[in-house]
Amino acid sequence: MDIKSRAMDIKDWVIGIRRDFHMHPELGFEEYRTRDKIIENLKEIGIEYRIVANTGVVGIIRGKEGGKTVALRADMDALPIKEKNDVLYKSKVEGKMHACGHDAHSAILLGVSRILNDIKDELKGNVKLFFQPAEETTGGAKPMIEQGVLENPKVDGIFGLHVDNGLDAGQIGIRYGQMNAASDMIKIIIEGKNSHGAYPDLGVDAIAIAAYVITAIQTIISRNTDPRNSGVISLGVINGGYAGNIIADRVEIEGIVRTLDEETRERTIERIKNIVEKVAESMGGKGEIKRRKSYNALINDDKMVDIIKQSGEGFLEKKNVIKIKYPSFGVEDFSFFSEKCSGGFFLLGSKNEEKNIVYRNHTPKFDIDEDCLVYGVMVQVQNVLNFLNRN
Repeated sequence: MDIKSRAMDIKDWVIGIRRDFHMHPELGFEEYRTRDKIIENLKEIGIEYRIVANTGVVGIIRGKEGGKTVALRADMDALPIKEKNDVLYKSKVEGKMHACGHDAHSAILLGVSRILNDIKDELKGNVKLFFQPAEETTGGAKPMIEQGVLENPKVDGIFGLHVDNGLDAGQIGIRYGQMNAASDMIKIIIEGKNSHGAYPDLGVDAIAIAAYVITAIQTIISRNTDPRNSGVISLGVINGGYAGNIIADRVEIEGIVRTLDEETRERTIERIKNIVEKVAESMGGKGEIKRRKSYNALINDDKMVDIIKQSGEGFLEKKNVIKIKYPSFGVEDFSFFSEKCSGGFFLLGSKNEEKNIVYRNHTPKFDIDEDCLVYGVMVQVQNVLNFLNRN
C-alpha cells in the first residue's frame, strides 16, 4: 500500500473527526461523548475494542502473522479554557476547549487505525490502540495500565505524539533520552504561635519562618543540584495570618517540583524536607512538607526514536526531522506507558504563520494547521510497520 496516498485519501475524514471533537470538548474522565464517537468509528472500521478506565477505549488489530505487539496512544481530554478563536469548529461548550490538541491526537489515531486495518493481513504482529482519558489532570494512563491494557497480548513497544506550535506543519521533533520532566506537588505547612503585634517576643512568627524557608529552598537548584541535570522548584501559593497586627501562627505554601531523573527528584524533595523542618525548628516553630507524586519523567528508548526518525525522514525529508536540543520541563503521562515497555514519543509540528496559527498550547487562541493531521497519520502508520518488521 502507498501509505502517503492512502493518508491523503482520508485527510478530509480525519479533519472532520478532529473538528467534531474540537466542538465538543470534555474534561478528564468526563469524555463520554468522545469515547462513544471513538467507539462508533472503530465499529464502522471493523476494529474490536473494549472500554477501560471508564472513559478510555482500547482497540486491537490482530495481524495474520504472529509476532510482536505495538501500541499507539492518543489522549482525549480538553482543558477548562474559554476559546477565543473565530472558526467554524469553535468550541460549543462554554469554558471548555481543546487547547492542547488532544482532539487532533484522537483523530490521527483513528486515521491510523483505518489504514492499518486495511492491511491487517500483512501485519507481522498486533497493534493496540489506546484512547486515553485525563492526561491533563490525574493521569489516565495509570488506571488503564492497572486494568491490563499492556497485557493479553503483551505490548512490546509504544509510540505517542503531541502537536506542537513550536514547529511548522510538515516537521516533527525528536529527542533521544530525556523528553519530559517528572513532577511532584508539594504543600509546606509552617506552624508558629499567635501573639499581639506589639509583643512579638511572646509569639513565633510563622510568616518570618516562611520567608526564610522560601529563600533557602531557592538555593537547592543552584547549590545542591548538578547543573548538568537541573530541576525547577516553583512556589505559586502562600497563605497565612488573618490580621495585620497579629503575629501569624500558620502559613501554608504550595508549589511544584520538576526534575529530569529519579535520583535528582528524590534528593530535591529530601532537601526541601530538611530545610522546612530545620529552619522552622531553629526559629522556634515547626515545619512539615506534604508531597503528592504526579507524573514520572518521560525517557525515550533510543531504538524507538530511531524508528520515528526513519519514518519521518521517509515522508517529510531529513531537513524536517528536527532534533530537540533540550528536554521539556512540562510533564506527560505517556511516561507511565514507556516505563513498562519501550517507548517513543515525538512532537508533530502544527504551526502555520501565514494562517496566524502560532499560539502555544494551553492558551485560548491555540489552534493547529490541520495539514499536520495527515503527516501524523503517515508517520505513525510507518512507525508501526517499522517496529513490527524489525528483527
